[in-house]
Amino acid sequence: MSAYALTKLVLTDFRNYAHLRIETDDRPVVLTGQNGSGKTNLLEAISFLSPGRGLRRAKLAEAANSNGSGNWAVAADVRLDGEETSLGTGLVRSGADTGKNGENRETQDRRSVRIEGRNASGSASLLEHVRINWLTPQMDRLFQEGAGGRRRFLDRLTYGFDAAHGSRTAAFDKVMRQRNRLLKEGKSDPHWLTSLERSLAETGTAIAAARRDCIARLNGAMEETGENAVSSAFPKALLSAEGLLEGWLADRPALAVEDRYRERLASLRRLDAAAGSTTEGPHRSDLGVHHRDKDQAAAHCSTGEQKALLISIVLADARLQAGLQGQAPVLLLDEITAHLDGTRRNALFDELEQMKTQAWMTGTDYALFSGLGKRAQFLTVDNGTVTETMVG
Repeated sequence: MSAYALTKLVLTDFRNYAHLRIETDDRPVVLTGQNGSGKTNLLEAISFLSPGRGLRRAKLAEAANSNGSGNWAVAADVRLDGEETSLGTGLVRSGADTGKNGENRETQDRRSVRIEGRNASGSASLLEHVRINWLTPQMDRLFQEGAGGRRRFLDRLTYGFDAAHGSRTAAFDKVMRQRNRLLKEGKSDPHWLTSLERSLAETGTAIAAARRDCIARLNGAMEETGENAVSSAFPKALLSAEGLLEGWLADRPALAVEDRYRERLASLRRLDAAAGSTTEGPHRSDLGVHHRDKDQAAAHCSTGEQKALLISIVLADARLQAGLQGQAPVLLLDEITAHLDGTRRNALFDELEQMKTQAWMTGTDYALFSGLGKRAQFLTVDNGTVTETMVG
């Protein structure tokens, strides 16, 4: 199996790090330190090497060091099969400037992306060079809260099988905002609306189809036995994509779904204008998760079982990526040992070793990671500084 690995990480004015440089090898990385020392900030920095708003879903400006210029940067060298690629991203913050007529105008903050020192078209291009997935303590409530978090989790998994999925979801959101604005303003140009709705139907159907394909692959992985199976210490999950288009795709070809959704959007114009939003589509879909052995919805399982189900899904995804793409993702596992007993902790560590996955894990108690021994790199985080921890 091959796996992505960050071999160098450089932060500039990111959160509580004015400047930080870390060099690592292919092994898992364990970050220990007191709460508030900056462990999760490091994981968040790495998460910005993927599309989206990072594992905290913060506004870009919120990640800037309070004593810095307002800009921030994250750079990394990523190794796969002995070859390294240089990636970088950051916030370029601009203030007001003066227009041609002397008026003041606000300029937009923007996120820059660089690959091998050259500007890239957007964050989706990072998927061509590294895959990253994560679990955070906030996700322990994933099955108790609204559909948005589960949908984002599913989309992040889907990126691994379809690199264009991120671009599609961004394109769908952009066109949907245009349609919403047009309806809100009361502009009823039928040709313009029809064009926007045709685009939404095509893109939305592709999004739903990609999600269904991802779930089918993950459910298949849950059925695996032998050396390709996730450890029996973790429960097997049964996943489902729950949404309008996903349901239609179960018994209709994609072109028929496109036509039906386009017609549906046209029929909803008055309702959507009153609501100020597009009321139906893949942006309303949900991820269903069921505990197979207990025949129980994840929402009704204990906190520990919910966490174990999430870990099971992430490990199954990593195994699939390694097997199908030849590229196991980098995993960011924040406070991962919480709610895990010794058996499951050791099973997790063994899984990571077997897949040769570089996982960045955080915790306050070094002892909970001692089962890794020299299979991992241990770093101590202390208020903006990171030092190597010697393992006996």
